[in-house]
Amino acid sequence: MKFKIKTVSCVFGVLTAAAVAETTGLADEEEAVTHAARLTAAPNTRYGFFDGLDHRSSYGQGIFPEPLLVGETDVENEVRLDWLHTEANAQQSDTVNLELEQSFGLMTLELEVPYECTAAAGQSAQQGIGNIDLGARHPFYQLVAANNFWDTTVGAAVEVGIPVNSDVSKNTEFVPKLFNNLRVGHHFTFQTLLGYATMFGGGDEGGLQTFESGFVFGYTLPQEELPLPGVQQLIPILEVISDTQMNHGDSGHTSLVGDAGFRANLKTIGGLQPRLGLGFVFPMNNNARADTHWGIISSLVFEY
Repeated sequence: MKFKIKTVSCVFGVLTAAAVAETTGLADEEEAVTHAARLTAAPNTRYGFFDGLDHRSSYGQGIFPEPLLVGETDVENEVRLDWLHTEANAQQSDTVNLELEQSFGLMTLELEVPYECTAAAGQSAQQGIGNIDLGARHPFYQLVAANNFWDTTVGAAVEVGIPVNSDVSKNTEFVPKLFNNLRVGHHFTFQTLLGYATMFGGGDEGGLQTFESGFVFGYTLPQEELPLPGVQQLIPILEVISDTQMNHGDSGHTSLVGDAGFRANLKTIGGLQPRLGLGFVFPMNNNARADTHWGIISSLVFEY
């Protein structure tokens, strides 16, 4: 049986070479055989709508770290709990956020439930459950280098914030988004998230529109290169978050905030992988400094 298969393959290769020589005008039979081999050795890796996706992409393979403050853009199945503490002058703010993400193929759905508390000297604290956020994201185009040294994924996302009529949740928010995930080599990743938020409802925030952007730089250090006990990967992270108000009295007002920290992907426990995150938050311009002098973000993720 093996002999017959090899014989058929050999005959097929000769016929392919002959066809290539006839259609391309390659006179030399050896050159035609080489050309035919190149044609048959490069299978098509494209798939999806208009062949926009690529099977070789690292998207959804656990390559991109979960950001600390910027919204997530990769395929995820996880439960996540974050705590953000910031201070500015005599004001302190705390936000605890519970998030659930579930993927179906390359489509990821998410649910976020935050609890916010802001206290200032001489004033009563404002606290309560914030908008309940429902979101979805999916890639639509991927490009992978021939040598697989880099690849990039472009996708679309949407988020809807549903108000619960608490002290900190009065208006519905709608945010369409675009994202890009870029991997270079085995270590460096760069995630970009752009969104345009619109608030619906009454009050000071009714009709407010804001252009939002987030950038996440990551450098993955596997255990083979940095042997820390119980840590599969350590990923230093630098993030930049920008919010530009597009209308109302402060139109053109831009707040620029950064954070520097790390994400540590620990060894799995049963079917769960814990991922710890910690970062220091700092203002990057005067507008941001009015609301945040410094802050701490901590994050615990269980991927399943």
